[in-house]
Amino acid sequence: MLVKVKVFAGAKKREVVARGEDSFEVRVKEKAERGMANKAARNALAVYFDVSETSVKLIKGGKQPNKIFKI
Repeated sequence: MLVKVKVFAGAKKREVVARGEDSFEVRVKEKAERGMANKAARNALAVYFDVSETSVKLIKGGKQPNKIFKI
């Protein structure tokens, strides 16, 4: 399943908010440096969908806030 995600790096708390059937907002504490926010977003989605972190792949948007992940 492909999901559209908007990542907000440097947030005060970590949370995943569903905005639609296949779109989410993910807030992570990590900054958008050296892929740390991407890794944190991947982990947050894995916890949200109750799958392993290796089951969540970043497909598009590695250096942008709008991303597409494959679950």
